Amino acid sequence: MMEPLKTHLTFGGLTQFWKHDSRETKTEMKFSTFTPPGGKPKGALIWLSGLTCTDENFITKAGAQQFLAKHNLMVVCPDTSPRGLNLPGEHDAYDFGSGAGFYVNATTDGYRDHYRMYAYVANELYDLVKSKFGVSRIAISGHSMGGHGAMTIGLREPQKFTSVSAFSPIVNPAGVPWGEKAFTGYFGADRAKWNEHDTVELIKAGKRHPAPLLVDQGTKDEFLEKQLVTDRLIAACKEAGQPLTANYRDGYDHSYYFIQSFIQSHVEFHASRM
Repeated sequence: MMEPLKTHLTFGGLTQFWKHDSRETKTEMKFSTFTPPGGKPKGALIWLSGLTCTDENFITKAGAQQFLAKHNLMVVCPDTSPRGLNLPGEHDAYDFGSGAGFYVNATTDGYRDHYRMYAYVANELYDLVKSKFGVSRIAISGHSMGGHGAMTIGLREPQKFTSVSAFSPIVNPAGVPWGEKAFTGYFGADRAKWNEHDTVELIKAGKRHPAPLLVDQGTKDEFLEKQLVTDRLIAACKEAGQPLTANYRDGYDHSYYFIQSFIQSHVEFHASRM
């Protein structure tokens, strides 16, 4: 049962915050939404946020509502991990555990029971959007860790998601420090599981999306060279023949100021494929 927490009139539509009991995480989960004026959107965008974020970051910082309203789209922004747990090591660092679910189905002790963010987004939340909001066409996007989640889920579930985009995504987590730490905690040493949640490795293994992927990456992003490694995605897509539009944005960083600057183009990208 969904329970509304807050509602705000925004560009003639509604920005709302919700909670519900999740069958996948076995915890209470929160998400935010924007529904355009009239309440009958032609499609929905699921937005996945990054490390340390919650369901509130995108909806309050990105400035997307005006563009969503123009194109009659809604957005759904889930939290980044389960809450209210006290698993070993869960709250010790910003890049693993609480706030850092990495949109995977964990297999390690304790985490396997609750850290099922892949199934939560791709199945439970997806079905909820269709049933509760009456939307049949759904796209997926995200930022940083959420960009990783959007791309891996989109590539693995192309029949569900009409289009896929990302800002500053972690495209090769199995080969960078953020991913190596998180995947060790969520999967142990099982590298095959790591590769199931790695965009570059999925593309190398033959996963495809019929629509072009869209990525925006700032050139002044402090994480570009060691954590995001966008060049590896470009190379993998070129070799595999996966259509990709990768925009390097000169001078932009990793923040929501960057997302604000280019969110209109992402909304238009998804709207054109609805």
